[in-house]
Amino acid sequence: MGLYVQDNQMSIGDTLGLGFMTFAFFLGAGNLIFPPFAGMLAGENMLLAMLGFLITAVGLPLVGLIAVAKAQGKVMAMLPVFAATALAIAIYIIIGPAFAAPRTGLVAYEIGAKPFIDNTTATIMFGSTELNLSQLLYTMGFFIVTMLLALFPGKLLDSVGKVLTPILLILLIGLAVSVMFLPAFDAGVPVAEYARHPLTKGVLEGYNTMDTLASLMFGMLIIDILRKKGVDAPAAQTKYLIRAALIAASGLAFVYVSLFFLGATAGDIAAGAKNGGEILTNYVTHQFGGLGTVLLSTVVTLACLTTAVGLVSACSEFFNELMPKLSYRFLVIFFSVICALVANVGLTQLIAISIPVLMTVYPVAIALVAVTFLTGFFRNPQFSHRAALLVALFFGILDGMKVAAGSLVGENGQASNGLAQGFVDLVNGMAPALSKLPLYEEGMAWLMPTAIVIVLCLFVGKPQQAKVA
Repeated sequence: MGLYVQDNQMSIGDTLGLGFMTFAFFLGAGNLIFPPFAGMLAGENMLLAMLGFLITAVGLPLVGLIAVAKAQGKVMAMLPVFAATALAIAIYIIIGPAFAAPRTGLVAYEIGAKPFIDNTTATIMFGSTELNLSQLLYTMGFFIVTMLLALFPGKLLDSVGKVLTPILLILLIGLAVSVMFLPAFDAGVPVAEYARHPLTKGVLEGYNTMDTLASLMFGMLIIDILRKKGVDAPAAQTKYLIRAALIAASGLAFVYVSLFFLGATAGDIAAGAKNGGEILTNYVTHQFGGLGTVLLSTVVTLACLTTAVGLVSACSEFFNELMPKLSYRFLVIFFSVICALVANVGLTQLIAISIPVLMTVYPVAIALVAVTFLTGFFRNPQFSHRAALLVALFFGILDGMKVAAGSLVGENGQASNGLAQGFVDLVNGMAPALSKLPLYEEGMAWLMPTAIVIVLCLFVGKPQQAKVA
């Protein structure tokens, strides 16, 4: 490796481009929508809520990228092959075609296109399903562009990192400056949990971005891009991935802080808003009129597009390695088509189904990041990885069952059929015992048991030399 040190150097411009690309991959639909809504609800308690949000929406993804770098992309190397493959497939499907990627196209339509469309009620029949015509046409176009960008991964650094992202940054800086210097109203009264536990509520709200899951995908994608750029030395890959992670984390923190301020000072502008997207739209329309609407639509469209490109590329790379007979280009086209379909058919139902799955898988991903980062400190790294993830999965399943049972209960307090009611009764029967677990009611029953296991593994077990990836 020493003979090729010079070939593993990147220019400052390329490093910044890599960092901007990483930032753009993370900055998607949820990242723009959740902070202003949380800021509005937190009101005067915005600072504590924002701190909690930054811990989980910036801190965890940053640590996740660094963990991937330290493990040279092999974050699941100490798990049984079957378990590692199953976990990886679950993460890629959830973050990719099943949920996050289709959401980027749908939010881009709602905020970036719908304000400029005169008739948004026209429909077309697709079999027995009625589809919104303008939404169908827009999402088809959106994912065609996504597909074209993802088909040429070697050019991702140039097309995304050096072209789209600087434009996105300029637009976000403009919005942030207006938020800081043109506040609409004073911060309001905090609502619900934001009044009682703003820090904890902010931490929980940060999970909605799903960026810790994304960090496992994007970390491996960036390592692959670095290889294509001629950076082959593991030490050099780690160095540049960490630098990209720091640039991305700084950019995300800047965006979140400004959006929290926007939501907290929205006042009457946000009256009746049901999500952060409506707050953003109302704010920029109030401050900038038609120009503001164009600004917001451009920001959202670019943010969603760059995230969609990253998600489709990462999923295609993964399944190409898993099933080499399926080419990368075929998979890009396949996932782009699936995303376009999911964005138009039953998305609401899909979200309802996905939430319990996310509640189950997300704790495992967080535990994986933690144990990967701490691998060198465990007495028996392989046992520690498996024990921590097993505990996180067990209690994550309990959290997922609780959410699933809640989603099955209708307004009358009963499920729609006997099988569903049986499941609800099972969960309700377990509730008295499970409610004694710390943070069970908040949907984080996995946290304390997993943390205890990780700490114990630092001191317990037969010493074993950690494997070097």
